Amino acid sequence: MDKLKKFGLMEKIVHELEDLRNSQQAIITKLTKIEVDNIELGDKRLEKDLPDMHQRVSDNLDNITSILEDFAKQTDSFSDNNNIQALKEQEALKG
Repeated sequence: MDKLKKFGLMEKIVHELEDLRNSQQAIITKLTKIEVDNIELGDKRLEKDLPDMHQRVSDNLDNITSILEDFAKQTDSFSDNNNIQALKEQEALKG
């Protein structure tokens, strides 16, 4: 795989990880709203299960964030080490 193709794939993965992180944040927000609403309602099943669900999603968010940060650094480093900007400029001149 050439360097530009590899970098493009790495950038795509960074964006997908960002989307995944945003989705997990949205799920946490929804769970929190349900938990708050249930304070007034008092449903026992929701009281029992929601905190565990919230914790699992929060743990997933932490893992995704960690992976994203590491992979974004790796992508930036790959770009710097392989002078990706210059390669992009060369491709633009060819095309």
